[in-house]
Amino acid sequence: MRLVLSGGWFCREGLFEAKIGRVHFFESLEDLRRSEFGFLVLSYSLSSQTLGVRVKSSGYPAVVYLELEDIFPFHREPKTLSLEQVSSSLSAQEYMGGVERVRGLISEGILYQLNLTCRFDFLLEGSPLDLFVRYYQRQPVPYAFFLELECFYLMSGSMELFLQKKGEILESRPIKGTARLKKDLIESEKDRAENLMITDMVRNDLSRVANPRSVEVVELFKVEEFKTLFHMHSTVRARTSYKLPKILLETFPPASVVGAPKRKAVEVIDQLEPHSRDYYCGAGGIVMGEDFTLSVLIRTALGSANRLSYYAGAGIVWDSLPEKEWQEVLLKTRAFQFHD
Repeated sequence: MRLVLSGGWFCREGLFEAKIGRVHFFESLEDLRRSEFGFLVLSYSLSSQTLGVRVKSSGYPAVVYLELEDIFPFHREPKTLSLEQVSSSLSAQEYMGGVERVRGLISEGILYQLNLTCRFDFLLEGSPLDLFVRYYQRQPVPYAFFLELECFYLMSGSMELFLQKKGEILESRPIKGTARLKKDLIESEKDRAENLMITDMVRNDLSRVANPRSVEVVELFKVEEFKTLFHMHSTVRARTSYKLPKILLETFPPASVVGAPKRKAVEVIDQLEPHSRDYYCGAGGIVMGEDFTLSVLIRTALGSANRLSYYAGAGIVWDSLPEKEWQEVLLKTRAFQFHD
């Protein structure tokens, strides 16, 4: 059992290891209890509870909660390893066909936007922890973590904030828009329109738990650079008196990884994606008393022994080009795929 975290969770640099106390597995958000210091992982399958729609699941615990006792600096020189892709849940042609089906639903007014994903399956020679360290070194992000439990391990290189609560202030920073070049992202009307649409969804989600007239967009279309790509995000802020379980029941799953309208998007995702998302597109992060910081579980891999799966997706709107969306999916896998 092991938990390694990037320092961004604590506004610090580098990697840290947590000393773990008790571990809890729950099937419902309503089972969550207040804790002084812990780490929380939420499966995308909880969408069934929050939206009342069916989603595929592989049977992993819906909620994992670790009580933490301390953190200390972590350093490891990763050993030699190799990662071989053996399959994917969708071929390029199947994915692009899915994009066309989504565009058709958008033209009929059934959807406005949808995040379509693919699962890539790998064989690993080496240690999953070494893979995580290499992954983090290739693309340092604020919300990275590696969690190893008895039956599975999970790693995420997320740069997206789902929800952060400090006192009464609740904040979300949805990401929509990805490109290799900053100029392409700034000039992309498609990415700005998609970002605005998801930002409006987040405003609507936060309004369900916000104090009256407290929801505001404090940042719009900010472009941020990472080692292998650029992302565009916006920031929505509100005041709330609600606690974590209620907030999650009203806002989960994250808007940026499903689509609009949310409930219908989740239904269509389950029809178009042959794979279960499991923890991918769920959430994870630190809980400290009534405060918390939760990332969106993008750039995420889930595995057991030497087999693991990595997931990536793209946001589809009416003017999406199927080939370009598939290339965006591949771009998001670049930091994960490598050979020694």
